[in-house]
Amino acid sequence: MTDGLHGGGPLAGVRIIEISSFVAVPLAGMTLAQLGAEVIRVDPVGGAADYNRWPVTDDGDSIYWAGLNKGKRSVAADVRSAEGQDLIQRLIADAGILITNVAGREWHSYETLLRVRPDLIHVEVSGRADGGTGVDYTVNAGVGFPLVTGPADLAAPVNHVLPAWDVACGIYAALAVVSALRHRDATGEGQRISIPLENVALATAGNLSFLTEVMVNGTSRQRIGNSIYGQYGQHFTSGDGESFMIVALTGRHFRDLTELTGTSKAVAALGDSLGADFADEGDRYRHRDALTGLFTVWFTDRTAEEVSHALSGTSILWERYRTFADVVVDPKVTDNPLFTELDQPRIGRYLAPGLPLSIDGIYPPAVPAPALGDDTVAVLRERLGLRDDEVQHLLDAGTVA
Repeated sequence: MTDGLHGGGPLAGVRIIEISSFVAVPLAGMTLAQLGAEVIRVDPVGGAADYNRWPVTDDGDSIYWAGLNKGKRSVAADVRSAEGQDLIQRLIADAGILITNVAGREWHSYETLLRVRPDLIHVEVSGRADGGTGVDYTVNAGVGFPLVTGPADLAAPVNHVLPAWDVACGIYAALAVVSALRHRDATGEGQRISIPLENVALATAGNLSFLTEVMVNGTSRQRIGNSIYGQYGQHFTSGDGESFMIVALTGRHFRDLTELTGTSKAVAALGDSLGADFADEGDRYRHRDALTGLFTVWFTDRTAEEVSHALSGTSILWERYRTFADVVVDPKVTDNPLFTELDQPRIGRYLAPGLPLSIDGIYPPAVPAPALGDDTVAVLRERLGLRDDEVQHLLDAGTVA
C-alpha cells in the first residue's frame, strides 16, 4: 500500500491485525492504514456480517464495505477451526497489535494472546461497559439524545442518521493504538485497552454538558428544533423554497445579520420592550423566536441565489442545505485535494476521500479496498513463511479462502 506521503506515512512499519465488523473498528483500521500502517483485516470465510451491507451496487457488491476498508489487506480464514484460529493467532503475534469488536472469543482474548506476544497491544471495542451488547443506535437511545432531537412540538424520539458514537469510537480506537505504541516504544510493554461504545456516548454527553447541567442545575435539555442552544442560530427558507442555516455566534455576526436584513432598529426596539441586551448571547437565545420573526421576511423576499450572494459579503456563519446529490458535484468535493479518483474493483470509478487531514501539506489519498480474501495467500507466505504446498493444504481444507 502507498499513501502518497514521503517515507510511507507516520505509521510506516507498523502492522495491525483487525478482526471486526460494521463501523467503529473498521474506521479505526482504515484511519491507521491511511496513516501508513499495514492493516490486515481477518474475516470468516464467506465474510463477516458487514461484507454485503447496504448500500450495494446493482450486482450486489457492498459500497459500504469498500468505503470503510480502503487501503487494508484482507485474509479470510475459518475462525471456528483450531487450525484457522492458530493461523490468526500467529498473525497477531507477528504484528503485535490487535484491534477488534468481536468480543467473547477466548482464542483471541488478551490473556490468550499474551502467551504468544508478551508486549501485545490489544484494543477491544465493546457495546456496554457492563459487558452487555449494544450498537450505535441502541446506545444512542439510552443516553438521551433522541429525546432532544427534532422539532420542539414532537413527542416521539428521533434517531440520528449519522452513527455518531461509532465514528467517535473509531477515532478513539485509532488514538488508543497510537498511544499504546508510544508507551511500548518507551517501556517495551504492551497494553490492554477496552473501549465500550456506551462510554464514548456517555463521555461525550458529559463533556458537552448535557449530563452535567442536570447534575448541577437540576434542569434537562429540551427540544428546540434547528435552533442552537445558548446561541442564536436558525434555519430560514428563501422565496424559492431553498433552506439556509444561519449562525450568529458573536456580537459581530449578530450585528451583520441585523444590518443585512434591515432590522437593526426593529431589533433595538424589541430589546427595549423585552428588557433584553442582544449583545449578550444568552438574551439572543432566550428571545430567538421573536428575533427569527423579524429576520424571516428578508429571506422570504429573496431567491436562494440572492440570499447566498448577500450572505457571502458578511461575517455571518451560514450554509445552504444540500442533498448528498448536490454535494457530490460541489467544488468542495470536485476541487478538494481530500478527494482523488479511485478505481475500486467491483464498485467503479469515483471520487473517494483519503485521510481528512494533511501531513506536511499532503492529504494521504484513498487506496482501493480489497475483496474478501484478496491477500490471504500473500500474507501467509510473507508473514508466516508458509510454503506453497502448506498454503495449498489450507486452501483445500477450507481453513483459508
